[in-house]
Amino acid sequence: MMGSPSPVTTSAWVVERPGPITSAPLRLVERPTSGAGPSELLLRVRTCGVCRTDLHLAEGDLAPRTTGCTPGHEVVGEVIAAGPAVRDFRVGDRVGAAWLAGTCGLCPFCRSGRENLCPHSRYTGWDIHGGYADHMLVDARFVYRLPEGWSDEDAAPLLCAGIIGYRALQRAELLPGGRLGIYGFGASAHLTAQLAIARGAHVHVVTRSPPAQRLALELGAASAGEGAPPEPLDAAILFAPAGRLVPVALAALDRGGTLAIAGIHLSAMPPLDYDQHLFQERTVRSVTANTREDGRAFLAEAARLRPTVRVTRYPMRRADQALADLAAGRITGVAVLVT
Repeated sequence: MMGSPSPVTTSAWVVERPGPITSAPLRLVERPTSGAGPSELLLRVRTCGVCRTDLHLAEGDLAPRTTGCTPGHEVVGEVIAAGPAVRDFRVGDRVGAAWLAGTCGLCPFCRSGRENLCPHSRYTGWDIHGGYADHMLVDARFVYRLPEGWSDEDAAPLLCAGIIGYRALQRAELLPGGRLGIYGFGASAHLTAQLAIARGAHVHVVTRSPPAQRLALELGAASAGEGAPPEPLDAAILFAPAGRLVPVALAALDRGGTLAIAGIHLSAMPPLDYDQHLFQERTVRSVTANTREDGRAFLAEAARLRPTVRVTRYPMRRADQALADLAAGRITGVAVLVT
């Protein structure tokens, strides 16, 4: 199939000058988006999830890699043009574009199934323009087919909140029927909790937000509150970007427990005490992006389990307000931009 013959005009949010969200770092602009290259798809964006990583980019916690970058990496779109080398997708298909946008395919990490560690990896809404826009270009090799029966709004959060939560759960190495602590309860955590519960875990949620505590209990958590979990943990996942919680979560682990830190950004972490936090073979791990295999495996599991997605909808023209509400803790579950 041929790529689109000429650029399309796109309405898009761009990070004009990173800074506190109260300083209005995003601006809505009109710009041309070129036609699809040989291995690319041109998408008409239907929905885009709002991720805390987008907030980190807007506020400068993540240094922009593209001038005037458009955030957004939980994108459900319709293919409106496909490059001549594309074989797996056709015009009219509904697809999902996620955080990982490209890798070199040649380095030792790519060749050993660890493409998330590729030193030449590229990311949607950071290296390339993302989904806070009417249209976007994607590499067809890095998009996903979406489960049937999901609305666009419910499917969008699966593409980062779901996939990264899935990888964090794998990194935490929780045994069947184990005790899992979840610190912070936003978009990714509320999906990951359901995944863990379906696998037989006893899930304890630590969050200051009363609405988030209520949601956690509605979804089947064994406990939810501000204090320490009521029993030692076999594993824990830190979703809140708060370094001060690392020693708190480690101290709550039983012998041999593992803490996975799921965020791309973490505030300063206080010193760890070896005896209290690490001895007895406790482990702390980071989570760096995801592989495409993670994405396919999670989407297949989500299609079977049908987790509840708690969505707050915003029109695309209010993307700046959605990020402001996220920063202020006014969103329970996940925010989704609808074009």
